[in-house]
Amino acid sequence: MIHAHITAWLVALILFFVALSLNKSGKEKGAKIVQMVLRVFYLLIIATGVMLLTRVAHIDWKYTLKAVAGLWVIGTFEMILSRVKNNRRTSVFWIQFVVAFALALYLGFAVLPMSFLHP
Repeated sequence: MIHAHITAWLVALILFFVALSLNKSGKEKGAKIVQMVLRVFYLLIIATGVMLLTRVAHIDWKYTLKAVAGLWVIGTFEMILSRVKNNRRTSVFWIQFVVAFALALYLGFAVLPMSFLHP
């Protein structure tokens, strides 16, 4: 299940940057289609994340923080895409995205017991 979760958010990350570039280049129809596919991947990310959480015997604050950081990343994806579409400033949301994504990666790969790098 971990591999499905990682694959889903990697594909979502790629789709996010594709939608962003389509929005910036003025191809609104293509951007809208990619953004709809991206939203399906949000659901896959959330579903696989919930499945991973159900495998944990005792959910502590690290798991909760990881889940919140993951949802925060999804929220910043949507806010950045909507603000780019409306030609509004996105710098605050880019900062939030970097912080949330770094936190989710750190917790997911280095801290939590089901991670790849955990001893």
